[in-house]
Amino acid sequence: MTACKPKPFSIEVAQETLEGVLARVRAYPWHEMPEDGGWSYGTNIDYMKELCAYWADGYDWRASEAELNRLPQYTAEVDGLDIHFVHEKGSGAAARPLLLVHGWPGSFYEFADTVGRLAHPERFGGDEGDAFDVIVPSLPGFGFSQKPPKPIGPRRVGTTLGKLMEDVLGYEAYIVQGGDWGSYVATWMGLERAPRCAAIHLNMMSALPGGVALETAEEKAWHKAARKVWRAENAYFLMQATKPQTLSYAMMDSPVGIAAWIVEKFDTWSDSGAEGSFGKDRLLTNVMIYVVSRTFNTASWIYRAHVDAGDARLPSGRRVEVPVGVASFPREFIPWAPRSFIEKGYNVTHWTDMPRGGHFAAFEAPDLFTDDVRAFARTLKP
Repeated sequence: MTACKPKPFSIEVAQETLEGVLARVRAYPWHEMPEDGGWSYGTNIDYMKELCAYWADGYDWRASEAELNRLPQYTAEVDGLDIHFVHEKGSGAAARPLLLVHGWPGSFYEFADTVGRLAHPERFGGDEGDAFDVIVPSLPGFGFSQKPPKPIGPRRVGTTLGKLMEDVLGYEAYIVQGGDWGSYVATWMGLERAPRCAAIHLNMMSALPGGVALETAEEKAWHKAARKVWRAENAYFLMQATKPQTLSYAMMDSPVGIAAWIVEKFDTWSDSGAEGSFGKDRLLTNVMIYVVSRTFNTASWIYRAHVDAGDARLPSGRRVEVPVGVASFPREFIPWAPRSFIEKGYNVTHWTDMPRGGHFAAFEAPDLFTDDVRAFARTLKP
């Protein structure tokens, strides 16, 4: 098989598209919210009005577009799909390949503040010997990657990204880091693409060990607490995992609807809320990637594919044997299981309980995230 050569890519959104988005934001017909509801019923309408007023008359997509285009971006055909990715070559001659994989409702933009830190540590007071070649793809159907003709789940995505790393970019061995769906992608790559996938680093708990029981009191208490959280938080998951197409008709016509659906997760799953953790410009840039690429629909398909494939657990009797690093952030919305349980399915060689941060680790706490990825990589064989 002849590998496809990557093509340089830059983001260039038509002015007509931007004007259409802003016209719909300005024309949004506001409705009601329960009195004193805050965020408890979902996205707070007072905050949404404030965010949309700024979106319409203060936010500058062109500035964000220029910021994103400072990252070296490419596309390459892999498994019949054009995959968009950032590829920043690291400093020095010994930079290790590092694949950073986002999830939903994030995007490749989550890693914008970490690419330089990881590729060129000496520019940030670090050691050039810690440098990585950093690869940040947009998942199929997300952002500027091609939309698949039907849903594909994280296990299949892992195959595609493995081919990107191995066949297109020619890396003999590499590390994969992931949160949200990226954690599942990394897990399946660690299980199925070893030894070329030489190690994985996770900031969200992924596929649980298969065919094992909860044994200790700590494990059973975690399971009870996690189920309680999931009951309160899983409405979005059930919708996207069962009838994503129904949801799409409202969302694809409403930038405000997309923003409300996404921003609520950034508020609930972060340390200081949406505004305190990210600020309006960064929130809106992430939202705009979904809006201008018209990928809210196809991005939600990964949930349906995941459920259809039944890959929420590792196969019974299988274990991820490559070294596994864990970064446990305190505001991760589903808390990590005790290490004793995780180790039944993963060869955990590095575990860090973080002092702050939440689900969008690289986006919210790029310093802690970068330091932990580096620390994990130092424990691996050259």
